[in-house]
Amino acid sequence: MAGSDPVSGRPHTCPSLYARLLGGAWPDLPEPLRRMHALEDALSAAGRAKVERGAGALANVVAALVGFPPASDDVAVRVDFERRGDLEIWRRRFGDQTFHSRQQIGREQRLVESFGPAAFAMTLTWDGRRLNLRLRQWRFLGIPMPDWSAPVSTAYEEVIDGRFSFFVEISHPWTGLIVRYSGWLEPIIVPARNLDPPRPTGRRR
Repeated sequence: MAGSDPVSGRPHTCPSLYARLLGGAWPDLPEPLRRMHALEDALSAAGRAKVERGAGALANVVAALVGFPPASDDVAVRVDFERRGDLEIWRRRFGDQTFHSRQQIGREQRLVESFGPAAFAMTLTWDGRRLNLRLRQWRFLGIPMPDWSAPVSTAYEEVIDGRFSFFVEISHPWTGLIVRYSGWLEPIIVPARNLDPPRPTGRRR
């Protein structure tokens, strides 16, 4: 059963990307996580985040190439999610810095997230508290890369104080820490337009 979008209330024509990846674990997710991932067509969410950046020169080069935001103890964050069939596009804005990625289902029922020419295949697991994203393989220009060359990633989502919360840390043995960011998001609810015709005011003359 496809269900309905928790924001618009409209029925899905097919389950969302994350619902298909998680299968029987999908209903176990708390509502703030399902709400963010039960994407029908488009959704925007806003919140706050803390960003830490690695100090090494090579780490900063990698971060700049991807578009990761600069370090900040408290920065406004916005994510615009767009669903195009089996593909999701995530456009992230931290302050004035933006970067985006594409997500889709890959081989072995893995989530594949692409940043430019680099694609990262991850497994999704729900442990009863957190939705964990574990890196299993990566490709560059479609070519499988050896495990020793892969970045080290810790990423998960959870609910804190009733809100969708996230944590992402990316490092590499050659660079040390590249970026670490964490924070929270809440969906931006756009009020429905009033389609009723305006009522006349005053008496006719």
